[in-house]
Amino acid sequence: MRYLFAALVVALGIALFALTFAMVNRTEPEAAYGVPFELTDQDGAPISEAAFRGQPTALFFGFTHCPEICPTTLYELDGWLAELGEAGERIDAYFVTIDPERDTPEVLGDYVASVTNRVRGISGDPEAVREMARGFGVYFKRVELDDGDYTMDHTASVFLLDSNGAFRKTIAYGENPETAIEKLRDLAGT
Repeated sequence: MRYLFAALVVALGIALFALTFAMVNRTEPEAAYGVPFELTDQDGAPISEAAFRGQPTALFFGFTHCPEICPTTLYELDGWLAELGEAGERIDAYFVTIDPERDTPEVLGDYVASVTNRVRGISGDPEAVREMARGFGVYFKRVELDDGDYTMDHTASVFLLDSNGAFRKTIAYGENPETAIEKLRDLAGT
């Protein structure tokens, strides 16, 4: 009887270990990154977080009056995606304004189109844009200038989301181009 009890305890221990191992190593997709949103793309069409599902996505937040970081990032992202060839075509890319008061969908569309046809602009109601940016963990702040105009401080990284909309990694502003291309190549395989 004692041996039967010992065997039962060992079997129960093995079953608990197997269950724990299965729970820790399950392969369910990760939850989508960010928050639900309803904004407008550069052509005036509605766009939501659903656009970031079904294919890998590169997502950048900025503004059209940005003197250096935003145009440089758009230009580099266009080049990196082109460098990937067919793999780059599997990645959707978006530029979300953090200055929707000045960056209407039309203004944003003209700005993005002057640099690339691989990236879509996103704008919309100012409070909805700010809520979306905060939900993605993006830093942004309006900075008044001496001449009465203003600029925007903001996060300067490209967010890379897999085909489930889950966060994978970032490409930092000024990152080595070979590293950025390798991150995008890896993303295109997800």
